[in-house]
Formats: sequence, C-alpha cells, structure tokens
Amino acid sequence: MTIAGTSNPLFYQTASSMPVVSKAHGIYIWDESGKKYIDACSGAVICNIGHNDEKVIEAVSIQSKSVFFTYRTQFENRPALDLAVKLVENTAPHLERVFYVSGGSEAVESSMKLCRSYFCSIGQAGRYQFISRTPSYHGSTLGALALTSYSPLEKPYRPLLQTYPKIPAPYCYRCHYEKKYPQCNLRCASALEQMILEQGPENVAAFICEPIGGASTGALVPPDGYFTLIMEICDKYGILLILDEVMTGFGRTGKLFAYEHWNLKADIVAFSKGMASGYYPLGAIMAREHIVQTVMDHGGFPHGHTYAGNPMACAVGLSVFNRIIEDNLSGNADRMGVLLKTGLLNLAEKYPFIGEVRGKGLLTALEFVQDNLTRKPFDPAFQMNSRITGQAFAEGLLVYPRRPINGLAGDHVLIAPPLIVTEKQIDEILSRLDRALNRVALSLREDCLG
Repeated sequence: MTIAGTSNPLFYQTASSMPVVSKAHGIYIWDESGKKYIDACSGAVICNIGHNDEKVIEAVSIQSKSVFFTYRTQFENRPALDLAVKLVENTAPHLERVFYVSGGSEAVESSMKLCRSYFCSIGQAGRYQFISRTPSYHGSTLGALALTSYSPLEKPYRPLLQTYPKIPAPYCYRCHYEKKYPQCNLRCASALEQMILEQGPENVAAFICEPIGGASTGALVPPDGYFTLIMEICDKYGILLILDEVMTGFGRTGKLFAYEHWNLKADIVAFSKGMASGYYPLGAIMAREHIVQTVMDHGGFPHGHTYAGNPMACAVGLSVFNRIIEDNLSGNADRMGVLLKTGLLNLAEKYPFIGEVRGKGLLTALEFVQDNLTRKPFDPAFQMNSRITGQAFAEGLLVYPRRPINGLAGDHVLIAPPLIVTEKQIDEILSRLDRALNRVALSLREDCLG
C-alpha cells in the first residue's frame, strides 16, 4: 500500500509517495504489500543493531513497568545514571561528563552552548565564532544549521542564521585547492589557522567537524596527518575541538567511536543516531571535566530540553550500548566493512560511472561521475543519485542519496547496513546493488544512443 495525494495529511521534505511499513527484523524491512527490503543504509544511518532486537524490546517492557518520564530538575533516574557511567567507562579517558539530549541537532547545539558558557565563565566572552567546514551537515535546528554548509538545506534560512566562517573539507577527490595529497601539505587543515587569524583568535570559540564525513560528503575519510595538524592548531590558539559523532559513533566505522582511528582528543563530542539505534529518541554530549566544572562553578549551564535524560530513552540506550559492546559489533563492522568495500571496488571496475569508493567500517559511499578521467559530475538535472536509489529500491535495497558538491551538484549514495550484517548478507547487498547499477548503465547507453 502506498499513501499519496490529498488523502495523506502528512508532509515531509518532498511530495513523493512511499510504501507503508509493515514490520522489520534484523537488516530487513517489509511493507504492507509484503515486499521485503534490505536496509542497506540503516534508515538514516541510525539502526546500528538492526531492527526488532529482542533485548531492547525486553528493556522497554521492563522500564515501562517502572516509569516512562521524570523531569531532570526533580529526579535522577537509574537508567540515565547507569548509561552515563557506561559511557564514561567506554569513551576516551578525558571525556568524563555527560549531558543528555533527544537527537543530533540538539547534541550539536548543546555542544555550542556549553563551549560558549565555558568561555564566558573564564572571562573570554569575546569568543563566539564557531568554525566548521564546507560541505558539511550538523543538524536542522537554527544553531546547527548555521554550522552546516549544504545549500539546499540551509540557503532558504540564511537570513535567520548566525553567519559562521567555514573552511574546505578534506575532500581529496575534489580538492578545493586543486592539489594532490601529500604534496598539498594538508592545506585543507592549515586553512583552519588562516581562518582563525582572519577572524581574530580572541573571537574564535571552537572548530567543529565530523571525524568521517556523513551525508553531506559521503563517508569522507580525511588523509593521514589531517587531524594531527587540526589538534595542533586548536591547542596553539586555545580554541576547543568539537567532534560531531552523531553518525559515526557507536561502532559504525569499525571502532566504537570514530575519533579512535586518529586518537583524537576532542574537548566536546556530540552523539546520537546509533546511541539508541532508532528505538527511541536519544543523544548526548560528553565533555572534559574542567569545562563542565568551570561552567557549574559560575552559575551552572543555562540550557536543557524537556526529554533530557528520559528514563525510557536511557533504558533503551543502555540496552543498545550493551549489545554493541558485548557482541563486539564495532569489530564486526570492521570485518564486514572490508568485505563491503572490496565488493564496491569490484563494482567500480565494472561501472565506469562510479568515480570513487570511500569510507571506513560500515559507513561507505559511492560517488558517481559522468567522466571518470576528468571526474566531471553529472548534470544535476539528470538526478543520477535518485536514479541509482530508485533502481536499488526496485531491487528491494535501501541506500541513502545526497550531493557532495555542497548539495548542489555531484551524486553519491551511502551504503551503511546495520552492524549485525553477515558475510552472506553483504553478498546479497552487493548482488542487488549490482543489478540496480546494471539497469542504470543500460539506461545511460540508451540515452547516448538516443
């Protein structure tokens, strides 16, 4: 069954019709017509432990017999406390304090506000600028959107937004400076120092980025040495490093957290998505003890959300986190990610319109090009990523499309199945994707002949 037209009162980003979901289990989803899909993008790269996990359902049942909601200024609750302890025990040693939110945008904005509160507390209230990257995506609320550089999502709202400076993302495939690594000397990283000097170091509070690019750049992995230089620059000018691990956290990239790939020592880290794996709205920020304590000593943190530390959300989050750790799903993501990326590279050999395969663990992407030698993208009107997504959907395969050139041009899709995926299921994903790509290839030949 498909709901469309005026009979459906719901609206989202577009007017496209969608099938109605019936059930889901593991990496599979069924619609009401009985069609079975492989969730090869984990929804919006969120369902890290897959669908309908029995232990999470049991955790919901147990918590439902106790309490669904308490307000954070009136009570602490056991699931929130237990999850906070678990987070501190399993994250970097310097991340000692936890603040709960309900989603990724809230996590990013909370990170910004904690950073701002810290500098006000130490007598550096002039520090208000946040430097981010272009392209990037950090959320849809106005503060997070001001950090974002993805034109279709933020352009209409620019008159409402604080203007923040941005530097080029480490997008080696389409280098902003038209250079090659390593001869580039990591100019995309040294651009941070240049931007700090342009803005005035006394005005800059933090630099924020995803350790591995998510939807806006398609599993973009920075070159070796990038983050070493970034950390040196932040330390040199006394600005904080905020990591947006909303998409990359909780095992997704083959490590429990993506910062582990480079031993990054961020001051504040934002989490969500895989934290509750889609079973309940949940997110958090973690920060250094001295940052939080300084803010607490100067009147507290004037910020919060109604559902922060919700008992049911935290009970779900604790169950999800236990599953990820106890079953070593980050290790499985690493192993299955190698198989997936190898298969995608084989497809790139077969289909010349695949320009690049990139990613880590089970956060991978294909970028499509009209000309593989020049890396010329398809005309945006051609909607190559939509064609790929549509053909994959027809094959019962869900992938996640976006445009890597600031949302205006270029085409990529994310392939990011749940971390429970097996070798056999990786083969199934690749087979369905192969069939979808083949049909697109045939249509391209027909267009050329036409």
